[in-house]
Amino acid sequence: MVGRRKQTVVAGPTGITADYLYQIERGMKLPTFTVLARLAEVLGVSVAELLDQEPAASGRTSPTAAGDALYRALTSPVSATSEPPSVAEVHTRVARAWRTWQTSPQRYSQLAGQLPQLIIDMESAVQVHQADTATSFRYAKGCAVDLYSLVRTVTERIGRCDLSLLAADRAVRAAEAADDAPRLGLARWNLAHVLLADDLSEDAELVAMRGADALRPLMAEGGAETAAVYGALLLLGAAAVARQGDTWTAHSRLREAAPLADRTGECNTLWTAFGPTNVAMYAVTVEIEAGEVVEGIRLAEQIDHRCSPSIERRVAFLLDQAKGYEQRRDYATALLLLHTAEREAPEDIQHRPDAHAILRTVVKCGRRTVAADATQLATRVGLSLNWADRPHRVRVGQS
Repeated sequence: MVGRRKQTVVAGPTGITADYLYQIERGMKLPTFTVLARLAEVLGVSVAELLDQEPAASGRTSPTAAGDALYRALTSPVSATSEPPSVAEVHTRVARAWRTWQTSPQRYSQLAGQLPQLIIDMESAVQVHQADTATSFRYAKGCAVDLYSLVRTVTERIGRCDLSLLAADRAVRAAEAADDAPRLGLARWNLAHVLLADDLSEDAELVAMRGADALRPLMAEGGAETAAVYGALLLLGAAAVARQGDTWTAHSRLREAAPLADRTGECNTLWTAFGPTNVAMYAVTVEIEAGEVVEGIRLAEQIDHRCSPSIERRVAFLLDQAKGYEQRRDYATALLLLHTAEREAPEDIQHRPDAHAILRTVVKCGRRTVAADATQLATRVGLSLNWADRPHRVRVGQS
């Protein structure tokens, strides 16, 4: 904190009084950004230093850059190559990429450079097999479904819903060509996710339940793969209808999915993370979507999220809980869950728009110490905050 004499020296060039500067230092006044910029210039520091914040860490994968690279890969014409990779080789790489996405805390950084080339290689390989036997062609298209399902979730998590919709649509088309019923269900599950993320809950429910209806006749003779995809569609349909206020139907779908999960176990078929833990997690989602936050939080406390085979699903569950506490204005607990998610997967807090929305609310509405902690987290993950979102205490100098 600066002394009174220095306050007078600093305040003069900025066009404010020493008393006003004194009140700014103690959080009693909220200066405009213009005043902040003048103070920073007079003191010879950055605005970030003036706010007692560390500069954003460098070297991270930019969501914008990753999205642009994926956009180019998805929209550029595929040029024929003399020796395109085999479908089997590309499928092995897709499976490896999926494992990275569901198990690695650094999956965004690890996949950012791989996915664009993987898209190009997959399209080249599929083109080669267009003139092959029907079996080879269907196999190639099935591999494409797996890849575009991954692209859907990655692009959705970095806030590129336009690319998520494009990838989900390609997955549906590829699944239709593959004549693969479980993968067509998977593709519809992906499309319903995109629609729900875009707040089109009625459309999401329609797509999810059409997918479930198509698989229902196959349940008697189908194996665990069919049951898992069918169950995943039921869960998504439950979340979509809960958002519309129809909790009775949502609970009915949860009850139908539960014995299927007991039958399959934590199988993670086609990377849906379907199983008993996911059914329990969706029960929490249904309550929070329906506005029954207290019940949702009660159910969440009974779940060990670490039992899910997918780190992606575990983080989504933690963020669902954080949203519940945010709705209850318990910003300290919401922030605690964000910290838990950061320890689980640091890059998720950097990339995911839903995490950013919660963090901004905590910064803006939390008590002083909670808001200050949230601001440090925002700075650490490189999240830009508007001045209106920041805690109201400014550090001008040291005593």
